[in-house]
Amino acid sequence: MTVLSKTMMTTGAIGTNSLASQIPKALVVSNLGRTRYADAWDLQHRLFELRQQGLVDDLLLFTEHEHVYTIGKGGDSNHLLASEKDLIREDTDLFRIDRGGDITYHGPGQIVGYPIIDLNHYFLDIHRYLRSLEQAIILTLAEFEIEAGREEGMTGVWVAGEKIAAIGVRVRRWVTMHGFALNVNTDLTKFEKIIPCGIFHKGVTSMKQILNREMPVEDVRHSLTEKLATVFGCQARTIPPEILHQEVPSLQDEHI
Repeated sequence: MTVLSKTMMTTGAIGTNSLASQIPKALVVSNLGRTRYADAWDLQHRLFELRQQGLVDDLLLFTEHEHVYTIGKGGDSNHLLASEKDLIREDTDLFRIDRGGDITYHGPGQIVGYPIIDLNHYFLDIHRYLRSLEQAIILTLAEFEIEAGREEGMTGVWVAGEKIAAIGVRVRRWVTMHGFALNVNTDLTKFEKIIPCGIFHKGVTSMKQILNREMPVEDVRHSLTEKLATVFGCQARTIPPEILHQEVPSLQDEHI
């Protein structure tokens, strides 16, 4: 048994009367640090496949990406306002990816979270999953005295009508990937080169802008971990990213 799969996992959905269903589910958390989008996407896809095979526990990957715009599978390329020359000059990548949603920006000062979890052990409801992610972020922001909430008919977390956290996910066989991006100390001028999430009439904000001070990213990340574990009723344990890079290739090789 590997470090990525050390704990007893339940085999039934929440709500069963078995003793196993009362055992907290494992959530393996790892902070990848600063990453290029392509590298994190590759690792996420490999872990997604391993989770579908039941070879690893549920995971939560954190990262801060280098500058990148991503467009979801239903997104409109016209919502990217930057030219190719702009992207090259500002060392900004562009990817069309397999999540839901439109275009968004990721970059330094923004906490990106990628939950790779099997909803068979929680609930088979994608809308409830999205609302659960929103709730964990809302609770985190409350810990920093920011009153956040939802906007009717829209996904994400908002403060006074401006988006502070974007959410876009993919679910296959009830295993999740992609996730959320919370603006902590994000350079908000990067959003001026896109129509964020395809929404014309709403602005974007950050914790730094609201509180008028640089925020401790590690403290926010720690709070997000706690709140996600609480919302999903699981037990989080942290491992260094080196473990992921060591164990993932061997797990794949063993099960080709």
